[in-house]
Amino acid sequence: MSKTLTEHNNDSSSMRRRQPSGTTLIDVAKVAGVSPITVSRALNRPDQVSEKTREKVRRAVEQVGYIPNMLAGGLASRQSKLVAIFVPTIAHPIFAEMVQAVMDELSRAGYQAILGLTGYQKETEETLFNAILGRRPDGIVLTGTQHSKLMRKRLIASGIPVVEAWDLCDDPIDMLVGFSHEQVGLEVARHLYAKGYRRFAVVTAEDARGMRRYHALLDELRHLGIDDVPTAFVPPPSSLNAGREKVCELLDAGHRPEVVVCSSDTVAHGVLAEAASRGWTVPKDLAVMGFGELSNASRVYPSLSSVRLNGDKVGGLIAQALLERFKNPDAEVAPLRIDTGFTIIDREST
Repeated sequence: MSKTLTEHNNDSSSMRRRQPSGTTLIDVAKVAGVSPITVSRALNRPDQVSEKTREKVRRAVEQVGYIPNMLAGGLASRQSKLVAIFVPTIAHPIFAEMVQAVMDELSRAGYQAILGLTGYQKETEETLFNAILGRRPDGIVLTGTQHSKLMRKRLIASGIPVVEAWDLCDDPIDMLVGFSHEQVGLEVARHLYAKGYRRFAVVTAEDARGMRRYHALLDELRHLGIDDVPTAFVPPPSSLNAGREKVCELLDAGHRPEVVVCSSDTVAHGVLAEAASRGWTVPKDLAVMGFGELSNASRVYPSLSSVRLNGDKVGGLIAQALLERFKNPDAEVAPLRIDTGFTIIDREST
């Protein structure tokens, strides 16, 4: 039963009926000159119609002011057209690059993303997961492979496609797209040792993945006969200022490393700044190794040696893995495990 609103004034009273709830998909179809089913496909499965048709529907939607009922569409198709992406922070360009690549690819296929920031905390990740689960996303992207036991159990039970990114492990929840942090630490140690460096120091963020690279680096250096590695720890998320302050603490304590290995390019930039403030020449007086290969690594002076991860590539592979699963949800397929690898980039700072 429709409701009415009665208005009173000094002379008389009148009754106004609220307008219908809005334009419909049929209205869009009439304006676009296509069938309602074609409009539905253009909005919900744009990959199934031509670019010309998508453009006609888009213009018609704008003209009539149509707002798709995503809830109704989701109930009918059992799809929400939403993908939840959990990352530690978007302040770090590495994660922002990956997220942008995922969202671009999903958007072209008619999906939208919900972004959750975990702050490097398992408890926050679990809280976000509990909040989003009721919205029944079509897929979930997690950064890393270390989650609480309860969250892992619920993810497996939910049946929602999951991609764990930016890491590798022996027992993933579902799909896995990433690289070995332990291998990064090992290879960086070998690379710098082969270049002749023997006195090492480390400035690292205390997040789980950064610490795994750190411990792998230490293990390999011990294997190479280097046991004394002065270290300063930075609370995540790391920053240029934190990197400068922490290397300053190491140097003021009397340590004189030949090379400082940093958990990120951002931290490394802080080390470069401190070296410059002391009038030191890099790498003659102090060499610096970053991680992440930020876009400005090759543009700072001296140019920064780093570890290239290719966030664009990782993000694209994540999106492709999800979209393939969405298309064939019941297909029997081998577990997806993609090692995206990494590349050590040698520049002027080492």
